[in-house]
Amino acid sequence: MKILVTGGSGYLGTHIRSHFKADDLSLRHGQDILNVEHARAAGAYDVVIHLAASLDRSGVGSENTLNVNVDGTRKLLKAMRKGSTFIFMSTKDIYARVADQYPEVPETCPIDYLGQTAYEWSKYIAERYVELYANTNEFRSCIFRLSTPYAPPSEGNSPNFVGAIAEAINSGEPIALPAEGRPVRDIIHVDDISAACESFIDSAVRHGKYNLGGGKNNAISMKDLVAKMQDISGLQAAIDTETILPAPSPMNYISDLSLIDHELAWGPKVSIDDGLATLFPSAAK
Repeated sequence: MKILVTGGSGYLGTHIRSHFKADDLSLRHGQDILNVEHARAAGAYDVVIHLAASLDRSGVGSENTLNVNVDGTRKLLKAMRKGSTFIFMSTKDIYARVADQYPEVPETCPIDYLGQTAYEWSKYIAERYVELYANTNEFRSCIFRLSTPYAPPSEGNSPNFVGAIAEAINSGEPIALPAEGRPVRDIIHVDDISAACESFIDSAVRHGKYNLGGGKNNAISMKDLVAKMQDISGLQAAIDTETILPAPSPMNYISDLSLIDHELAWGPKVSIDDGLATLFPSAAK
């Protein structure tokens, strides 16, 4: 089985590509999903796992974010051949603050425009293209609305906030937490993301759409996350109590994993302790 990972040299893509022993389509390797010729390469693969994206939420680069995340995705979709499989990594952030209404957020959570940036909205638009092309061109499709992923450090990649906290603890840099560390997130290790992709590939599901996170067993407040990292690493975190950061929206987010469990028999296997240990090489088992 030939597998391609777009963005396969990125923060998550490096590990997912290694898991599948897949090929890489990324800017780091001189290939751009906005280039029609480069995107056509997707047609030669049995499975395409699409992670390449512009992550800019600043608003300054909105046009580029829309181009990469919408038009780039559409170019890949047009290249997919009948009977192949396309896995698209979307984001939980399309739900915005509506997610706060649920103790565990289901796929049926309403999606309304509530000030999301071009990044979140471009992911939602791209989802609809995935559904359109997969159905009309008869290939399998899976949309993962990813919660809070984390991965071991890799060369040339900037981590998300979980990895950034680990790096700060390793280097002794001060850590400022929003809302005094009260926000809760269900964190998911990259190995569980790879396993979810594998579960869909091996399933009989034609078109799936799932919230993908650590679920309630891997939900933790930011304050407790720092404390857990201190225990695992044996290092002391330097907490910045003077910098005031606003509360995120939503304040708390935990994925409802009942649908993915029912349809793909998937659930997270990497515990918080074991997963966080991979961020501290001296602590990893």
